[in-house]
Amino acid sequence: MVRDIAPLLDNKWSDPAVVVVDSNLNFAIPLLGGHHGANEISRKLAELGAVPVLTTATEVHGKPSVEGIADRFGCEVFNKESTIAVNCALLDRQVEVLEVKGPRIVIVDEDVSVLVRKKQAEAQDESAGNS
Repeated sequence: MVRDIAPLLDNKWSDPAVVVVDSNLNFAIPLLGGHHGANEISRKLAELGAVPVLTTATEVHGKPSVEGIADRFGCEVFNKESTIAVNCALLDRQVEVLEVKGPRIVIVDEDVSVLVRKKQAEAQDESAGNS
C-alpha cells in the first residue's frame, strides 16, 4: 500500500485519509491522515468488527488534538506548522482555547495554533483572488 500511494502524496494537510484493512476485516489501521479523518474511519469500521489500530499520540492517550479542536469549532488551522508543538503540549497538560473576535491584531509565538473559522477563511480566499 505504501509503495502504491507514495508517488501520489503531497503533504499531510491535503493528502486524503487512508485506512488499511486486512482481508478478514480484523484490523483497521490509519496509514495516512489519522487526525484528518482516518482515525474516524477506523472507528466506523469497528462497527463491522475490525479493531481500530490508532497510532496518533493524542488519540492513543485520549487527548484532544489541534486538528480535532479545529473540526469541532468549524475552523481551519492557519499556521499548520504549530500543530506539532501544540499537540505535544496537549499530551502533557490542558491547553487553553481562546476565542478572539475582530477586528483585532493577534501576535502569537510559533507554538500557538491559530484557528480561523471556515466561513471567514473562505471569504478571505475569495477576496485574495479578487485583489
